[in-house]
Amino acid sequence: MFKATLLSLLILITPMTAASLSGCSRAEAVSDGKINVVCMIFPQYDWVRQIIGDDAENFDVTLLLDKRIDLHNYQPTVDDFIKISVCDLLIYVGGESDKWVNDALKKAANKNMAVINLLETVGDSVKYVEIVEGMEDDGHDHGDDCGDGEVRVEGDGDNHGTGGANTSAHDHRTDYDEHVWLSLRHAQTFCSAIAGAVTALDPGNAEKYSNNLTAYIDKLAGLDSQYEAAVKAAPVRTLIFGDRFPFRYLADDYGLIYHAAFVGCSAETEANFDTIIYLAKKMDELNMKYIVVTESSDKKIAETVIRESGGGNQKILVLDAIQSAASGDIANGTTYLSVMEDNLRILKEALA
Repeated sequence: MFKATLLSLLILITPMTAASLSGCSRAEAVSDGKINVVCMIFPQYDWVRQIIGDDAENFDVTLLLDKRIDLHNYQPTVDDFIKISVCDLLIYVGGESDKWVNDALKKAANKNMAVINLLETVGDSVKYVEIVEGMEDDGHDHGDDCGDGEVRVEGDGDNHGTGGANTSAHDHRTDYDEHVWLSLRHAQTFCSAIAGAVTALDPGNAEKYSNNLTAYIDKLAGLDSQYEAAVKAAPVRTLIFGDRFPFRYLADDYGLIYHAAFVGCSAETEANFDTIIYLAKKMDELNMKYIVVTESSDKKIAETVIRESGGGNQKILVLDAIQSAASGDIANGTTYLSVMEDNLRILKEALA
């Protein structure tokens, strides 16, 4: 496997790296003298920017997942390990997809590094990956792709999520769902943690960071209220996903029911006939006008579901799971809030 190969490579280069850092402080290793923050995914990167402000010249913030790379398919480089090794603050998801970070932390040159693990930060609010009725089960332990690798059983067989749809699929083994950043409510918790870490690193600007946090949480809470109002006003509260479903936290926040081809962390790209027919029948049964996919989908499953349905003219909508962003997107003003606002617009259409 690539990750195993990479770790072997790191073992070989560790003496060289250690030699290059020995006899000098971490500040000397990072020549610009700035506070270095490394973020795994785009939401974390944008939250840091919102807390420190655009004029924070004493910060150097790095986004590892750029160029619209998917977290579940990301392959870390030696440079990633080195960036993490000397940073002052590391923010990562903390699931199986970025489990390699634990190895980087063990070899870190900066032993005083502040670390924020999103799954640990939400604590008991972490949810498990769930196999809902009709969803394709690849028969594998999903700890290979997401979660913490710790096998669990979700629920008592009566409901999935808070949506309350009946399912008989709860005897499947499940693992932690990593996609905590898609909850606006959890985002507020994460931003508070980030503000605390940043303030500890730069206490001289504590008031500014506190003010920025308050203003940003107001925006997150306001958008959360808009989501809640939109779902309450919607004529339907069910989503049909011709794709994997990484929106479990969002769905549960607002009481949405969903049917999807795969779990959120699945690497599958083709659905079997039973899954296609189930989703097509659900669209007919609920008279759904739309089927939804994620931004990385090739839309083939959704197109097949539409063809197999009785209507045949439903529209495909795209919700963004916000794992990564290209530098051009960021330069053009893309933010976590702007993407979540776009997602709300799409959600309103999907539930119409």
